Amino acid sequence: MKNHVIILASGTGSRFRDDKPKQFVKIAGKTVVEHTIDVFEKIPEISDITIVITPEYYEFMEHILLNSNYKKIKALLYGGSTRSESSYIGVMSVNDDDSNVIIHDCARPFISARVVENCIEALQNHDAIDVAIVSTDTIIEVDDSGYIKSIPKRSTLRRGQTPQCFKTSLIKNAHNLAMRDKNSEFTDDCGLVIKYNLAPVYVVEGDEKNIKITYPQDIYLADKIFQVNSIQISNDENLENLKGKNIVIFGASRGIGNSIAKIAQSYGANVFGFSLSSGVNVQNYDDVVNAIKDIGTIDFVVNTAGILNISKLEARPIESIKNEINTNYIGSINVIKACTAHLKQTKGSLLLFTSSSYTRGRSLYATYSSSKAAIVNLTQAMSEEFFNDGIKINVINPERTATEMRLKNFGKEPEGSLLHPDRVAESSLKVLLSNLTGQIIDVRRN
Repeated sequence: MKNHVIILASGTGSRFRDDKPKQFVKIAGKTVVEHTIDVFEKIPEISDITIVITPEYYEFMEHILLNSNYKKIKALLYGGSTRSESSYIGVMSVNDDDSNVIIHDCARPFISARVVENCIEALQNHDAIDVAIVSTDTIIEVDDSGYIKSIPKRSTLRRGQTPQCFKTSLIKNAHNLAMRDKNSEFTDDCGLVIKYNLAPVYVVEGDEKNIKITYPQDIYLADKIFQVNSIQISNDENLENLKGKNIVIFGASRGIGNSIAKIAQSYGANVFGFSLSSGVNVQNYDDVVNAIKDIGTIDFVVNTAGILNISKLEARPIESIKNEINTNYIGSINVIKACTAHLKQTKGSLLLFTSSSYTRGRSLYATYSSSKAAIVNLTQAMSEEFFNDGIKINVINPERTATEMRLKNFGKEPEGSLLHPDRVAESSLKVLLSNLTGQIIDVRRN
């Protein structure tokens, strides 16, 4: 049985108070609507996707789709003036009544494949599905005067989410009844099924992270969720595809950069490695420009050059501080700026490196932590600037790795407690070959 997805993206963002609706705000390099589409696009059981869009932003959405590689988008429809009207438009666009319809709010970009797959499985035995989570707050009912009227038993209460899923014929019937009912007001498709007593609604357990972006502050929370959800690179990318590619690596003489160079070469890539020891200092923009000027075509660029000094800020000479920041942060800016024109020609990919310390500043390495946080912000910003150029940019966040820099600062650590540089290198090369952009990719031992 086919599973049709309807993504409702026709909200005007009246509560969001921004210059554009919330579905078009960018988080982690992509608009909210793109993040939402990505989830359903990757689920094998999904047959096709219909997007119901705010009429004023129809052309903007068209532009997004034209610059994407989505395979399952079936239709882009003008939405109505209310959620109920937009839902009706989406549901009635499905021609196959002997199928399932999955209705999802675009403003919930953190819907997980697990929840969707559980809904599809539940539709084998039920005609209507809602998604909800247990309420951890006490819910109160108030009267018109603002006084508590009742306090329902919390154990029976749930907080509704989307998607909501139905047999197509059932939800069409519900909408048709509502259209003929002048007293029908609803913002919830399951509510229609219940109102007209068409079928019992089964509840599938949702996900706490599946938040709805409604207010401006939700964007900050969403950004943090993306950081927590930092992507684990899959094994789908074949390193054999590196053959014949030109890859430029800054920081190639040791550590992770050296491992990337060796593995790329073993798969037939043409590697151009540069480092301070070879006379290229990423702190110096001209050094970077001169290093790559005669290479010609460049497919991939990697910058692993970095410095870590552990000491109280007060105790460090200002020149030492500047040297660390100029290498860790300004160096990446120099690499990006110098390589942009080359990568535009190939629609290539650029890779930077952060550290687990980017999420929270740590004493004794304040400049290192803050510069690594800056790299994440820089990557996310550049993914937006590169949107129309076809350049992909991501940042690798490796767990503690057995490099010379770490040995110098921490000494010998327990065997098995550190990542091997080759593990980070392989993941890095897979990211370069992927279609990811604007993402933080964790590399872990397990």
